[in-house]
Amino acid sequence: MMDLPAAQMHRGPVECHYGERKALDGQGGVGDCRPRRRLLQPLYGERSLTGGPVLRDQLSAVDIVQIEAPKGSDEARLAVEIRNALLFDFSGGGSAAPPTHRLKIAISSTRAAIIVDVNTSRPDIENYGINATYSLTEIATAKVVVTGQTFSRVSYDIPGQAQRFARLRGLRDAETRAAKVIAENVRSRLASYFIAGT
Repeated sequence: MMDLPAAQMHRGPVECHYGERKALDGQGGVGDCRPRRRLLQPLYGERSLTGGPVLRDQLSAVDIVQIEAPKGSDEARLAVEIRNALLFDFSGGGSAAPPTHRLKIAISSTRAAIIVDVNTSRPDIENYGINATYSLTEIATAKVVVTGQTFSRVSYDIPGQAQRFARLRGLRDAETRAAKVIAENVRSRLASYFIAGT
């Protein structure tokens, strides 16, 4: 075999293609297969291998529509939180590019008691969830290119019924964690669309 520097050594499966067999010294036709060099592009890289726009540029050109929620409700706060997280993820805190796509999101929330104290019939652990549906529309053609649904479920403890503030704080933290998961799921799905086109 050829001596390669450690940085060039191939550590994965080797593919053999017709015409790539090389005769080894003294083994009369029994050959080794050279690994083919594959070009991998980091998903969030600064430059693309093909010279096309990088993911950050494509995401920063997405206009995120205000998420509808009843005013003054917890869902209204979460709608702002999800939208702000997506705006920051898409543009990195910088200015947005001229919009090429429009993202519309609708959310709803759920809350359920998971473990109930048998003596008091009050919940000890509750589960908070957010369901979201979203659609990405190409502005130039008004064609919906991506639709999807995502959800998040997080649980929180209630440390006794006498501690009302702790219960409310636990609920608020659960809402915030669920909103972050929703934003990450939507961002990942749109990144997949812009990179793979599916």
